[in-house]
Amino acid sequence: QVQVVESGGGLVQAGGSLRLSCEVSGSLFSINAMGWHRQAPGHQRELVARITNPGSTNYADSVKGRFTISRDNDNDKATVSLQMNNLKPEDTAVYYCNAERWDVPRGMREFDYWGRGTQVTVSS
Repeated sequence: QVQVVESGGGLVQAGGSLRLSCEVSGSLFSINAMGWHRQAPGHQRELVARITNPGSTNYADSVKGRFTISRDNDNDKATVSLQMNNLKPEDTAVYYCNAERWDVPRGMREFDYWGRGTQVTVSS
């Protein structure tokens, strides 16, 4: 089993910064990627940033150049962080962390573990 816990949300003025952290623990051997998604009221959940075990990253076009995803691994847990700079009111959303379980030899994404989310509110 895998546990995913986010922290670091809050209220910030436009142009400000926030750093989100996510601790992933449990059976990590099959976790091949982690990421951050967000969901604003009335909108679908969307991918914000993703980082794979080899360290490659990808970002939503709307956050490129402003957000940075990073990862630290320990023996029994992994931490994935999202540094958010130059925040805009349209970044307001609940941010969710996820961990992807893969069957790597088959190249199949099997399951996603999700956290409960953390609120980010950017005032204008």
